[in-house]
Amino acid sequence: MAVCQLKNLLQTTKERIIQQRMASLYDCAHGYQEDLVKKKLEQFAGGSINLSKEENGIGILTLNNPRLMNAFTGTMMLELQERVTELENWKEGKGLIVYGTGNTFCSGSDLNAVKAMSNSQDGMNMCMFMQNTLTRLMRLPLISVALVQGKALGGGAELTTACDFRLMTPGSEIRFVHKQMGLVPGWGGATRLVQIVGSGAALQLLSGAVKVDPERALRLGLSEKTLVSSDETGSLEEARAWLNLYTEGPASVIQAVKKVATAGKELPLETALRTEKDVFGTLWGGPANLQALVRRPKHK
Repeated sequence: MAVCQLKNLLQTTKERIIQQRMASLYDCAHGYQEDLVKKKLEQFAGGSINLSKEENGIGILTLNNPRLMNAFTGTMMLELQERVTELENWKEGKGLIVYGTGNTFCSGSDLNAVKAMSNSQDGMNMCMFMQNTLTRLMRLPLISVALVQGKALGGGAELTTACDFRLMTPGSEIRFVHKQMGLVPGWGGATRLVQIVGSGAALQLLSGAVKVDPERALRLGLSEKTLVSSDETGSLEEARAWLNLYTEGPASVIQAVKKVATAGKELPLETALRTEKDVFGTLWGGPANLQALVRRPKHK
């Protein structure tokens, strides 16, 4: 009886954690109607968001629109949401690399779509759609890294902040150019940038539309490492090797580590502690825990 109750409790805990992770920031109470937003975005086609899943639990999310420096078209925004949903349900997943084809990361939004959606309501709807999607990307139970080659501009810079870490290749740059467009970030990038580098540094980067090269990114804590290779194949292999340092072990444990780190960052102290307790409970006495006890690694 007690065993059944424990199993039910753990299942309920898992379901609640998943629901919290997938919860939308905006709904009809905020004037957000996702179906209408999707119909609008469908009108602006081009490019693709591709996802491959490797046997070691590493996913590769590729922005593929090299003709426009991997700028987001409307259909790419829709595909990104679909890929994030797929990753949320990937039980074997442990890590994710986000990168762009053609040796560049992403130049933000396709200006053709921006011009056609220039009224306030369309802009707000796209803002809410992308905030929802990138927040879910940030909360994925996977350790994520943005591989920044070439330029990450505007919305592309915002996308890098939705990943847990950033790696940069020689000669690459991250630049929040929104001010030059008469805007501020709208996909959540400003809020996440403040969390990453602090309010003072974030204000400088945003107000100055500052070009952040790899050296400056390292000093700010915006990047973890400058890679050796500049070409797509070599830098991707380096990124895989770097990410493997943090994704070794069972997927259940890696995902749990990400969940408690996310809770500690986003939730009030008491709620974060309870979440940590709940996640701990899903692992205690589980296969990975029991195998570790047999190996007794702490006493070697």
